[in-house]
Amino acid sequence: MTDPEDGRIESLPAGRSGWMRAPATRKVMAALTTGGQPARFVGGCVRDSLLGRPIADIDIATTMVPPAVMEAVTAAGLKAVPTGIDHGTVTVIADGQPFEVTTLRRDVATDGRHAVVAFTEDWKQDASRRDFTINALSADQNGQLFDYFGGVADACAGRIRFVGDPVRRIEEDVLRLLRFFRFYAQFGRPPADPAALEACAVMAGRIGSLSGERVRVEVLKLLATANPMESWGLMIETGVAAHTIGEPGDIGLLAGLVSVESGSGAEPVRRLAALLTGGLAAATALADRLRMSRAERDRLVALADRGSSVAADTEPAALRRMIYRLGGATVLDRILLAWAREPGEERFRSMARLAEEWSPPKFPLKGRDAMAQGIAAGPAMGDLLAAIEADWIAGDFQADRKSLLAELKRRIAGGSPPV
Repeated sequence: MTDPEDGRIESLPAGRSGWMRAPATRKVMAALTTGGQPARFVGGCVRDSLLGRPIADIDIATTMVPPAVMEAVTAAGLKAVPTGIDHGTVTVIADGQPFEVTTLRRDVATDGRHAVVAFTEDWKQDASRRDFTINALSADQNGQLFDYFGGVADACAGRIRFVGDPVRRIEEDVLRLLRFFRFYAQFGRPPADPAALEACAVMAGRIGSLSGERVRVEVLKLLATANPMESWGLMIETGVAAHTIGEPGDIGLLAGLVSVESGSGAEPVRRLAALLTGGLAAATALADRLRMSRAERDRLVALADRGSSVAADTEPAALRRMIYRLGGATVLDRILLAWAREPGEERFRSMARLAEEWSPPKFPLKGRDAMAQGIAAGPAMGDLLAAIEADWIAGDFQADRKSLLAELKRRIAGGSPPV
């Protein structure tokens, strides 16, 4: 049961707290607690440990101000990097592993994107500025849990609730609106919290105030989850999806894609392409809005071209030619999207396997082979080699280097380009 005074409850299960006893972790905590100062693990590492999930990053909170943190860890022989010192964050490196150490904070002012903070020694006040109850948990180095807002019960029940008033939390940082749907996809179970959904619907129009980069990160993280459909369905119902990608999205095609992706892995850009219904124009506009990398942009736009889809009766030789031109990853994208539109068409399964397993051979001839036969470098040489390569591709890549060299000589003898 939670102590109403200090949030103290039972400890983490011993079988889930081994990461706390790792040598690097113990070094950092020993440095931070020298002299009796308190330090606790906070956020995701505590949540994931409670749920028995793998621990990715270890975040630690302390009452010490950043200069004192740097002094303490340096004195202990650890490396300190002032990665976000204005906001109280120092990255501590122990045995090559980074730990993000942040001084307890309270918000002084927020504008929906950035916060002005002041340091505090109040653990509950620091927890109250976090987004969700499951992320407001903390634990000391002995595994003693602290839970001020019912986060343990929510985590175990699959409830994603904002800390305090949902609208106020979103007003402080609008990105929390998108984070709600991502965390629901990762940790939630239906039904979704009504108060959170109502706040998201009310605040959906604020998404446009966020930078494209921040929106992109959250959208792709959401679409990378094992099953994003329910979350995206809720985004459609609340109007959030339209404000995020410019349209509600084709959740039926997304569901079909997720169902056929087994073994191929969740590719968020491919899933985003499945949602888009506006074609090339919509994909281009969204790529610009989200400030996607060139590779992400090219992939999204290529997949939005429905004319590039493959058919279930595509022969293996034709598929290999396509893979040779476009690459296995691009062809696999097209196969899986086509399969998502016809999930009962099992011929796509062997096509997907071919795209994943077949490695295109390299064309055996080089320019130096033509030059050895007296052909000068230039457009004529390129045309000659391209013609031979085209025949090699049409022959399903069966001709070896020896036979291709013979073909090169035959063509030169029959009417070579100028030397």
